Amino acid sequence: MELLFEILFYISGFIIVWAMIGYPISIKIIGKLYKDRTLKKEYSHQPTVTVMVVAHNEEKVILDKLNNIIELDYPRDKLEFLIASDNSTDATNEIVRNFIVGHKEYNIRLYEVKARKGKTNAQNEAQKTVTTEYLVMTDANSIMDKKSVKELMATFISDDIAYVSGRLSIINQDISDVSNAEASYWDSDLAIREIEGRVQTITAGNGALYACRTTDYYDFDPIECHDSAMPPLYAIKGKRAIANHDAVAYEKAGEVVEDEFGRKVRMNRVILKHILPDVRILNIFKYKWFSYFYFGHRTCRYLLWLAHLIVFITNVLLVANSLFYLVSFILQIFFYLLALVKMITKTNNKYLTLIYYYCVTVVAQWVGVYNVLTGKAKPFWEKAESTR
Repeated sequence: MELLFEILFYISGFIIVWAMIGYPISIKIIGKLYKDRTLKKEYSHQPTVTVMVVAHNEEKVILDKLNNIIELDYPRDKLEFLIASDNSTDATNEIVRNFIVGHKEYNIRLYEVKARKGKTNAQNEAQKTVTTEYLVMTDANSIMDKKSVKELMATFISDDIAYVSGRLSIINQDISDVSNAEASYWDSDLAIREIEGRVQTITAGNGALYACRTTDYYDFDPIECHDSAMPPLYAIKGKRAIANHDAVAYEKAGEVVEDEFGRKVRMNRVILKHILPDVRILNIFKYKWFSYFYFGHRTCRYLLWLAHLIVFITNVLLVANSLFYLVSFILQIFFYLLALVKMITKTNNKYLTLIYYYCVTVVAQWVGVYNVLTGKAKPFWEKAESTR
């Protein structure tokens, strides 16, 4: 049994270290080996595009979003706007209708989803009414840079590119320690995605801004979200999902831990499936770098909740065996105590905030797993008010 505990301890420890330290370092090395690969663009590529905005009770931000999208720098005769309202019960639909009446020179449509089934279902339903060549998806609370659509379209330079993710820029990172921690995490993750896409394909996108060919759109189960489901699907099909970080959307991160925690719980509503969404991903001979990217960037991160538990329990069982296990146990206790100090004292210490934020992320995974196992995982999302 002791040997089994040691094996579990080291495997789980490896998953944690590789997810948070090993993989990010390795991807930087890979990026240097492929430094000659650059993102290619063709700005003459200006196909017809539908910008789809999914909204549920977004009366606080929908007018700003509408004013934002009509200012996009893209040929007006090739651009359509589709607001997919996911059974909104506030003034969202009325605001959109009034805006359409007042801006008849733009091709704006409102699609009303009759039964609320979540963002992905709203996208599935609304997509069936799209006739343009490409779809650009964006959130109601994200403000798009004027050149974002032009940038996204310029990146579809070959038939094997099925998905392009833009860059989410967090605009309130200095407002609170929570938003600052999220911005720090996001900046480091963007750097990883840029290299993954340049070398072969990214493992996930972001809901604030992304694009795909209309013919490549897939009706996902409403419990899924495009951020995590689309890139692996295309990779399995032998296509590429890449990142163009010159296409920018601006958004607020959660400014209080409750908002950010709730968002992460929603992100983990299918966490068990995303550990390995398709066994074919393991075929490194066929999928090459994508197999490596997904294991390091996704599989290991989606296993953090389990890895931390196993490391702690096996460490307790092995603590009397050697000084190494005693020290590792003390370090684990110290790490969690630092997170507790941050939670109790509300100190703005940067390092304590990062530790606390990391622990909140792992706890959110546990809640996500619990929701999956108990059938409480739902496709709906509740707005984080501090992001509006």
